Amino acid sequence: MASSLNSLGLSCRRQVQPLLVLTSLMLLALLSGCASVLPPQEIEIPLSRLQQSVQKNSPFNARYFDLFKVSLSRPVLSLQPASDWLVLALDARVQPPLIKTSSQGELLLSGGLRIDPLRRVVILTEPRLENIRFDPATATYTSRLARLGSQLAEDLIGEKVLYTFTPDAFVAAGKRFVPTGITTRKNSLVVSFKPAT
Repeated sequence: MASSLNSLGLSCRRQVQPLLVLTSLMLLALLSGCASVLPPQEIEIPLSRLQQSVQKNSPFNARYFDLFKVSLSRPVLSLQPASDWLVLALDARVQPPLIKTSSQGELLLSGGLRIDPLRRVVILTEPRLENIRFDPATATYTSRLARLGSQLAEDLIGEKVLYTFTPDAFVAAGKRFVPTGITTRKNSLVVSFKPAT
């Protein structure tokens, strides 16, 4: 009787051991796969933070064609949720050649947004002049400056770093993430991430 119970116990152990090994392997596979099913992550960057970044380079002063002295100051950013673009309004002062007084006006520039994952930054791309306004008395300079528009936009905001991510921003739950997109809201940028493969 005792020997038959021992052989029954031995038989059960032989059947249970492969089952335990199989269950352990399945559990390990499941746990290692958990990292790949982490939900996408998001980082929200407030407009006020971007505004501070742009103000660091203000005022912007340049001379074009060795003639015009251009000074741009008081940058004001706004975000365009419909197009995921950024708009930058600036006070402009232009001093034409041989004239001691300068003309006051306003420039409106815009740019797209891109993430550079290697440098871990958000940058402005595709800068362009949207509008230029000076008082009617200086309309001649307005048209000349409008021709300079793309160069002005490029000099001021082309490839400009708007935001730098912290070193750990691309890591969550011990898993590395990669940026997948950037969208604009009225008062913030939202950068989306997914687990790196």
